[in-house]
Amino acid sequence: MTPSNCPTPTEARPHFGLIIIGDEILSGKRADKHLPKVIELLKARGLSLAYADYVGDEPTRITAALKRAFASGDVVFSTGGIGATPDDHTRQCAAQALGRELHLHPLAKALIEQRMQDVALEQGKVYDPSQADNLHRLNMGVFPQGAEIIPNPYNKIPGFSVGRVHFVPGFPVMAWPMVEWVLDTHYREFFTSQAWLERSLIVFGAMEATLTPLMQTLEHTHPGVKVFSLPSVDHPEYGRHIELGVKGAPDAVAAAFADMLTGLAPFQLKYGPELVRN
Repeated sequence: MTPSNCPTPTEARPHFGLIIIGDEILSGKRADKHLPKVIELLKARGLSLAYADYVGDEPTRITAALKRAFASGDVVFSTGGIGATPDDHTRQCAAQALGRELHLHPLAKALIEQRMQDVALEQGKVYDPSQADNLHRLNMGVFPQGAEIIPNPYNKIPGFSVGRVHFVPGFPVMAWPMVEWVLDTHYREFFTSQAWLERSLIVFGAMEATLTPLMQTLEHTHPGVKVFSLPSVDHPEYGRHIELGVKGAPDAVAAAFADMLTGLAPFQLKYGPELVRN
């Protein structure tokens, strides 16, 4: 039986999204490290991030963000808020967004109990499963009905998946290997060895409005290639300029970039260097 979040053989490559949850990010107490790392993990597999949302520890907003994620059909990673403290709301919000009950996942329970036994042994104590704080820790394994486990190689406390939405802790040391596991376990079919290539040109003395028709023509002529324009007024090296470029599969980018240069020629503009990123 194919898990609900696995691709079918003929399925198109999905969009990938990221939800970063936590007041500490929005207040500036901690700098977000998840966005650049998830971009890196996807890029290493020939994938790219389509969007990212930041949400504070406010249940109504978290539930709304998760409803959008579940309805989107996208592969979405949610980081943070899956602990068992009063400011951790993600598990409950996921259940509410799905209209499902919460229950203690049996495998999560076993993993959490194993972790508590390991900690007790390290501290030279006897593990007592009936102790109040040990019973409370089991709340970290209370997931929406139908959830599947995401293993946590750092301390065994698992994350969970429902369909294509995957929930991991806010701690990078735990979250990042868990994201990798999800990608490598469920989405390997979408990996590609063909790198995503971006080629652009620094253009001086042009207005974006002037270049818009050319950009529209390039996107129409080269389906699958994204055309971008990044204006700058105070760049430390180039000053006022526009970075005009194309990105996509390398072969398609080469053809689109050549057409871009041809299309720019009549404007008789001054150019800076060509930039290549992959």
